[in-house]
Amino acid sequence: MHSLYLKPKEHRRLVSGHLWVFSNELREVPRDIAAGETVQLFTHDGRLLGAGFFNPQSLIAFRLLTRGEEQPDRDFFRRKLLEALKLREKIYPESETNAWRLVHGESDGLPGLVIDRFDRAFVLQSFSAGIDQHLPLFCELLRELFDPKAIVVRNESPLRELEGLPLYRETVLGESSDMHQEIRDSGISYRVNILEGQKTGFFLDQRENRRHIRKYAAGADVLDVYTNDGGFALNAMHAGAKSTTMVDISQEALQRAEQNARTNGFGNFSIVAADAFETLGQLRHENHTFDLVILDPPSFTKSRKTVPTALKAYTKLNRLGLQLVRNEGYLATASCSHHVSEEDFLAAIHLGAMQAGKHLRLISRAAQPPDHPVLLAMPETSYLKFACFYVTNL
Repeated sequence: MHSLYLKPKEHRRLVSGHLWVFSNELREVPRDIAAGETVQLFTHDGRLLGAGFFNPQSLIAFRLLTRGEEQPDRDFFRRKLLEALKLREKIYPESETNAWRLVHGESDGLPGLVIDRFDRAFVLQSFSAGIDQHLPLFCELLRELFDPKAIVVRNESPLRELEGLPLYRETVLGESSDMHQEIRDSGISYRVNILEGQKTGFFLDQRENRRHIRKYAAGADVLDVYTNDGGFALNAMHAGAKSTTMVDISQEALQRAEQNARTNGFGNFSIVAADAFETLGQLRHENHTFDLVILDPPSFTKSRKTVPTALKAYTKLNRLGLQLVRNEGYLATASCSHHVSEEDFLAAIHLGAMQAGKHLRLISRAAQPPDHPVLLAMPETSYLKFACFYVTNL
């Protein structure tokens, strides 16, 4: 096993629990070690810290797996999966749901790996060269531990390009019929397409927040913007919403949302296939208003450089949304942009409210669910911000 050495004092973040080493923290970045190879890491004075994945092509040059003399072998990875499984079975018992995130990367000690479970199907995503080399092993372990009907690799994220990795999609196990799975969550059924749905097939990270908006949706006219597969809208209808409007630019996503609504016996909805900003402006022009407006956009920034642009977009989006909220109504709004802090996100919402002539009372705030745990030593593992407001006119 090759060895890497840190510059003086660069071990302190790792000792505190962080799992990354950046290329400028290494004494040298060897070019004769292949991307994804497992190497040992030492302090500048030769003290062994542990072993992990190395990638000379990435700004994140090293990702720590084990500490001390422990080796990241098959038994290690199997144990990590079992540890992750034990947590998920505790927080989301089978009686409540048959879908959860099994592995949330660094938070579960497997940096660069995401695994989502949808009933008897599993979807993997890899964000590091080292995990890429071990994907066959993880698929083998999933077969051993779960006896799944389908396993799919969805390596289509542009973040892989930062590691010098190709984008692709692969069916490892399963027939075409197995790509459609029905999942249960808090009394609602969803038909999930693990090949065609966004990211891993379905956004599990808003599950708790979707359930939270039910209390504001009963008897309400609801607008769900960026509805995707209809998650928030279905929860609103489940709570007894008077009417629900689902907006998304993707016709395919809206087809899944409509199918999900029909599957659950809901009929009090309409769908709009259009750009969110344009639709909000058009609804304002036509004097439409709602008791509850839900805004769940995709990430507006992938780097710190574009945070100011992202904050302008959040301000505009929330201004447009708030203009449609009736007096004494509610706004539920989210950001999945890791680089945007909660403080800056709330400030953007406040500015949008001032521009819309609305007064806001923050009545709840939340983050990602417990199957997407946060490693306190790594702020990078926390990304989702969610807030609900009571809205009145100024």
